[in-house]
Amino acid sequence: MSDPVVQLDALTRSFEQGGVRIDVLRGVNLSVAPGEIVALLGPSGSGKSTLLQAVGLLEGGFGGRIAICGIDASALSGDERTTMRRDRIGFVYQFHHLLPDFSAIENVVLPQLVAGKRQDEAEDRARALLDALGLGARLDHRPSQLSGGEQQRVAVARALANRPALVLADEPTGNLDEHTADKVLVQFVELVRGTGSAALIATHNERLAAAVDRVVRLHDGVLE
Repeated sequence: MSDPVVQLDALTRSFEQGGVRIDVLRGVNLSVAPGEIVALLGPSGSGKSTLLQAVGLLEGGFGGRIAICGIDASALSGDERTTMRRDRIGFVYQFHHLLPDFSAIENVVLPQLVAGKRQDEAEDRARALLDALGLGARLDHRPSQLSGGEQQRVAVARALANRPALVLADEPTGNLDEHTADKVLVQFVELVRGTGSAALIATHNERLAAAVDRVVRLHDGVLE
């Protein structure tokens, strides 16, 4: 049997604020299988973003164990964590964070070049992803020339460009209107499912539950 793409054991995270200890994550256990798409639901302030930062190896200070693709993250050096993020994890945020001076296709090509892909391979991959997201006619447009939904689709393509084992999405449609959000979410889930990546999607959008394999709920730092 394959290792889980994500394995969290008794994950904790606390902060000190004004001399008061705040427990954001309180012993979270979670396993995500290869190819599985999991929605992480919870209201604002429930710890969803903190949990994704932990899984994405974006900061330290966590207790418990985090394993990505069977590798214990606590045993990795800073450079090894960076390599893990580059090669095995794709990120989609609420705000697209596209490079404003580069076209849609260039934004999807660049992370592949950083990972060592050839220019022609990177362009072919970027074009295929953007075509699948309905942006075939917008390849040469810069972010300022794209709608909010189109910008977020480019961000989805960028996250999948290097064929990551895991895609992390933090409120990926939280900045879009309801109609556009639903459309982008469906396209996102379909495309991730087609690539075989696992995904953990933090959202408060209850409608997403029907499109994913499993829903887990985070409340007061505990999974329910």
